[in-house]
Amino acid sequence: MTPVTPRVFVSHLSGVPVFDPNGDQVGRVRDLVAMLRVGGRPPRLLGMVVEVVSRRRIFLPMTRVTGVESGQVITTGVVNMRRFEQRPTERLVLGEFLDRRVRLVETDEEVTVLDVAIQQLPARRDWEIDKYFVRKGRGGALRRKGETLTVEWSAVKGFSLEEHGQGAESLVATFERLRPADVANALHHLTPKRRAEVAAALDDDRLADVLEELPEDDQVEIIGKLQEERAADVLEAMDPDDAADLLSELPEEDKERLLTLMRPGDAADVRRLMSYEERTAGGLMTTEPVILRPDATVADALARVRQSDLSPALAAQVYVCRSPDETPTGKYLGTVHFQRLLRDPPFTLVSSLLDSDLVPLPPDTPLPVVTSYLAAYNLVSVPVVDESGSLLGAVTVDDVLDHLLPEDWRETDFHGREGVLGDR
Repeated sequence: MTPVTPRVFVSHLSGVPVFDPNGDQVGRVRDLVAMLRVGGRPPRLLGMVVEVVSRRRIFLPMTRVTGVESGQVITTGVVNMRRFEQRPTERLVLGEFLDRRVRLVETDEEVTVLDVAIQQLPARRDWEIDKYFVRKGRGGALRRKGETLTVEWSAVKGFSLEEHGQGAESLVATFERLRPADVANALHHLTPKRRAEVAAALDDDRLADVLEELPEDDQVEIIGKLQEERAADVLEAMDPDDAADLLSELPEEDKERLLTLMRPGDAADVRRLMSYEERTAGGLMTTEPVILRPDATVADALARVRQSDLSPALAAQVYVCRSPDETPTGKYLGTVHFQRLLRDPPFTLVSSLLDSDLVPLPPDTPLPVVTSYLAAYNLVSVPVVDESGSLLGAVTVDDVLDHLLPEDWRETDFHGREGVLGDR
């Protein structure tokens, strides 16, 4: 039976401290950010507005929240210090939902929202608005008279996008159900003005996923219309190899300015990828495959490949290396494929399951050799190792296909989604 995550009322989060994993305080919660959705779906919680020590208000995505506990919020420790700016598709829960007069669906009776409950979806990192605490009759939160009750989100009308959403906001909500490749296809057929509006409204992670699926001309156009700090944030959220490909299309001055604005670690990965020729294993690889140390267990490996943000190609195997376990790693020892992980007990060490028969590729391996290697051994990815035996990254089959298909292959409409685009 799937465990039920605890429900949290947002009024209890206002002003609570936010801590990193080491117990150091990052700041305090000042509001929560939600997005209305179409199709009768509850509003999705995107993140929190956190006031840091300098009194700057920043955005903390819910994907970087590891715990919402009594009187505190725990983060992954990765915090972007860029000042929070509310986007057209975003709603502030404390600032815009509370003390709002809405109506009950069943009786059409007017009620005032006093509080909002949020809950994390089982087995996922997503959070949604779950319930509303309301008072019947007219009057705000300070009024003491009137029956109060807690109702399901679906029992209240006044928070649906069908009632309020227009323009880019409605498009973004519609796109939420689509795969990044389908969103990219839709964006490609919008006018430049409309495309810029939708791109500005998407959150950083979603825009990064979509950019990876767009033709180079569209990528350059969109990244060029974003504020530089936000463009750097989106590049950080992209896979390093895709970010490197995009940056290589920009003028040298713009490229260096964006790399300077990126976090040093992310920028270093991208610079390293840009140092290789484009159509080689080094130029094609991602620097973020799943890497484990020899003393990791099958249970550890399965927990890593279970992460929802991994592509199927990267989740298909883990690479076992000596410390350090970030690229470039210590000595590369071998690969363990996903099927082998499923056949052995959870306590088994991955170092005892290594497939070390296949020789890894050096970074200067040309694209035709990489393609032949993947085809000959029926692989979905291949390790790239330098002369010292350190793992530099992995080339996945999808990256190879991008370079083998015709340049206009993204023009293909796989699903015929006419009517999704709205006004062009």
